[in-house]
Amino acid sequence: MSLKITKECINCGACELECPNKAIYEGGKKWSISEGTSIKNDYIYKGKKILKNKKYKPISNDIYYIVKEKCTECIGFFKYPQCAAVCPVDCCVKDKKNKESIKTLMKKKNILHNKL
Repeated sequence: MSLKITKECINCGACELECPNKAIYEGGKKWSISEGTSIKNDYIYKGKKILKNKKYKPISNDIYYIVKEKCTECIGFFKYPQCAAVCPVDCCVKDKKNKESIKTLMKKKNILHNKL
């Protein structure tokens, strides 16, 4: 499953620097699927088409947020999610509403980084 950032976030930004998928954004900033990845085409995520070059609305305006379409829980890069490892207030947690298997997370990582 992807991770999410809870309202306890203190906006330190430590998590953003650690994400290998550039799935973490500062509150209020737009996100794109291609930023920080090597994806070549539009992306279908759980039946939803994500346009490669489109900038999407922020998920949060107040705190850092994690884009579930890009989060792989660091599978394929690290043993543990790096955002959770560096968060000083432990607000990077698993998003129980967005369950994904390790196999699915690895496939997502390979799509995002043009390994498929």
